Amino acid sequence: MKLMILESGAKGKTVKKYLGKGWIVEACFGHVQDLPRSGKQGSKAMWASEKGQLPDPPWEWTDRAERVVSKILSKSKKNNVTEVYIATDPDREGEFIAWRLAQIFSDFPFVTRVTFNEITKEAVGVAIENHREVDYSLVDAAKVRRFMDRLVGFRCSKFAKSWNLRSMGRVQTPTLGYIVDREIERNSHVPIPYHSVHAISDGYTFKFRFHGSSDEDAWRDDSGKFFSDRTFDISLAEGAYMALNQSKSFTVESIKPGKTNRKPPPPFTTDTMLQSASSSLGWSMSKTSKIASDLYNKGFITYIRTDSTRTSAGARDSAKEIILEKYGQEFLGPGSLGPDAKKGSSNVQDAHEAIRPTDPKLETPEDSDMDTVRLYSLIRSRFLSSQMSDSVRERREISGRVMGTELSITGTASWRVHAGWEAASEKFLPEPRISEPKFDMSADSIWEIDGMENNPVMTTDETKPPRRYTESSIVKKMKNAGIGRPSTYVSTVQKLSDRKYVTNENGSLTPTDNGMVLWTEVAPIYNDQEDENKLFSSEFTADMERQLDMVEEGDISGSDMWNSFTASFKTAHDNALEIRRSKPTPKQIWAIENRINHLPEDVRKDLMGGKELAEITGKEASDLIEVLIEKESENGGPKPSEKQISYLTSLIEKSTMSDEEALKLVDVDDYSELTGGRNGTASTLIGLMKEANESLPASEPQIDLIKSMAEKQGLPMRDVLSMAELADESDITKSEASKIISNLKSMRKKGGRKKGN
Repeated sequence: MKLMILESGAKGKTVKKYLGKGWIVEACFGHVQDLPRSGKQGSKAMWASEKGQLPDPPWEWTDRAERVVSKILSKSKKNNVTEVYIATDPDREGEFIAWRLAQIFSDFPFVTRVTFNEITKEAVGVAIENHREVDYSLVDAAKVRRFMDRLVGFRCSKFAKSWNLRSMGRVQTPTLGYIVDREIERNSHVPIPYHSVHAISDGYTFKFRFHGSSDEDAWRDDSGKFFSDRTFDISLAEGAYMALNQSKSFTVESIKPGKTNRKPPPPFTTDTMLQSASSSLGWSMSKTSKIASDLYNKGFITYIRTDSTRTSAGARDSAKEIILEKYGQEFLGPGSLGPDAKKGSSNVQDAHEAIRPTDPKLETPEDSDMDTVRLYSLIRSRFLSSQMSDSVRERREISGRVMGTELSITGTASWRVHAGWEAASEKFLPEPRISEPKFDMSADSIWEIDGMENNPVMTTDETKPPRRYTESSIVKKMKNAGIGRPSTYVSTVQKLSDRKYVTNENGSLTPTDNGMVLWTEVAPIYNDQEDENKLFSSEFTADMERQLDMVEEGDISGSDMWNSFTASFKTAHDNALEIRRSKPTPKQIWAIENRINHLPEDVRKDLMGGKELAEITGKEASDLIEVLIEKESENGGPKPSEKQISYLTSLIEKSTMSDEEALKLVDVDDYSELTGGRNGTASTLIGLMKEANESLPASEPQIDLIKSMAEKQGLPMRDVLSMAELADESDITKSEASKIISNLKSMRKKGGRKKGN
């Protein structure tokens, strides 16, 4: 018997169909062993290594992996398996998993590595024929990435805890930097007012040209960019508007003919697929990634984590056949490639193909839901488009005059004369104009403006701040900056959300207070050092990614890169620690203020040694906190903070209890007797009051909102109540009401009732 081990069960089912009898196909479900996470070894940021070698830590089983692998081992021995084929994903992470599995299955007579970029019968067969040894350059690249992430994550996250922050990361922190910097840009934006006038004629937009670029009063934005159609002069704009509104037409003075060729886009890479699914389908990155992964595992598309736009000759030939049959010879093109094509011939077939259908002739994947079909269609149309001709548009740049003003009015008339690649992607593109203008385009001809309401239009507005990043635009920024890789784009952005550094508000990424603090106060301690190794700068991160790629290709050794990185990190981290020691951290300041403010003034002065809080060093702050904690212990414990007391009183006010009744729950008679800290009576009472309030009957506004939402979604109240296993409205508590409202919101986003309701 032969055994093939893959990463996913869904992929395994597909491959099993191709292999047939004589094969056992099993899934390891991702990483089986990784760096230890707990105990003495797990607390280490890095492990000792000899010169010229990488660290050799004790690799630890991941969740459920030992049980899964043990079952595979037992089944293999029971069935007398003699050959083991490890077919994990064709990238450095997949190679790392293959290396660990090869170690675990080393007692079997024959253990080998196979990779395939697509899950088809032909690809699986070719992979088995061309089996190979584990690629240790790929493994070393994966190891170094893990070591770097562990070292930075462990040491720097510990550093960040002084600011009450959860973590710092080699890639996530510079990514956060882009989001924070954009927010700072927005906050510092000074709006510049402007006036403009435009009109619609035959569906085309024409704008008045108010100034030349050399005019003294020419309008420019805050970056100095000139806009001829904007002016500061309201009287000038009003005059233009009145003239056009009265004449309802303009006379053509000049026409500049031309053509526009739109080249086809290259096939999808990971980032462009995520961006296109966001703009065309309105999907989140996580949704796109999940559905794309399912399509790959079922054999419908090629591997989804790639930066390459190269495709196999066979796939391109298949696409050309479809184009010839469906559209005709004039729709065939030379094939569009991205910038990675310079790395080799466009005919190269390897593990780094673009994302494309495994069988371009398949229009719809069988047994698939609507969303799966939509994404597959997007991927297929993009691949077909990449092999097609340019789309072509005739364009006319028109300049005219309006009676009653000396100002010129300009616009561009454009219409498509050859669809080219757009024919395959038309369902994902705006509908183009294909008819010529109805008005004569010769000189002295008259163009009337369309008879619609509010035409012409005078606009008085001001410049807007730059847009916040979205999930797709931050991935594009990461790609362009060279930080992160296809396998980490989604997880990096998700970590920022999970760590509460950013929030996603209507698709826009907004930094939280903690996110702002991390980038503006903590990261600069590493990035503003005179040493060139600015740990959390995008330049340093991009250089590390380039070096990892070089390790992967065998151009440099993993140990050389690791030793270079640790030396740079030690310098940066030691300098950061020294800077931190020179002044108190926000956490130390809070700890001191919380403990010293209630003390008599003479005692405070004595403890501070006559200094203000801003004047003491980090070491002095640490010593002072120890003294204050000791005093607290002598006096029965720390006092609650103002925030704790304020929050507690608000909870009691919302409850049905009096102050006295609530305080009795922790055996005190007055607020002054409460103790602070995590384990203090104030914290305990807050927890008790939150529990009590959650069990109170739902408020009228909550009930009204539930009824309103249910009505809008066509749901009877009995169905709504059944979600919480309730029989009557009077049974709904505040806590249950919140859950029901959240449930209804989720259903609304999905566009209907939940299954089973």
